[in-house]
Formats: sequence, C-alpha cells, structure tokens
Amino acid sequence: MKKNMGGADRVIRIILALVVGALYYFNVITGTLAYVLLAFAAIFVLTSFVSFCPLYTLFGINTCKVKN
Repeated sequence: MKKNMGGADRVIRIILALVVGALYYFNVITGTLAYVLLAFAAIFVLTSFVSFCPLYTLFGINTCKVKN
C-alpha cells in the first residue's frame, strides 16, 4: 500500500473520530445512527494510522506530500 494521506488529513480524521466517540459517550447520539457513526470513526482511525485510504485510490486523490 502506497501512502496517499497527508498529515493534515490524518489529524482531521482522528479529531472527527474523537468527536463521534465523545458524542456517543455523552449519549448525544444513540441507536442506529450511533453505530453507523462509530463504524465510520473506527474506519477513520484505522486509515489514519496506516496513512492509506482506499476511496482516495478510487477517485485518484493524494494528499500526501511527495518527497523528491
């Protein structure tokens, strides 16, 4: 897997995952919506740690800076 996520993108995804986790913890979101958002949050965290997003590959997006 070639990295295709930059640092800012990774930080934004982790922050969004933390926000969703906090909303769930404080019972702001519940039910099916909560589980769907938690699944997206888990995917965001996973893709942030590996610096690779499969959807970026499909759409040809690359936010990672290329080193020359």
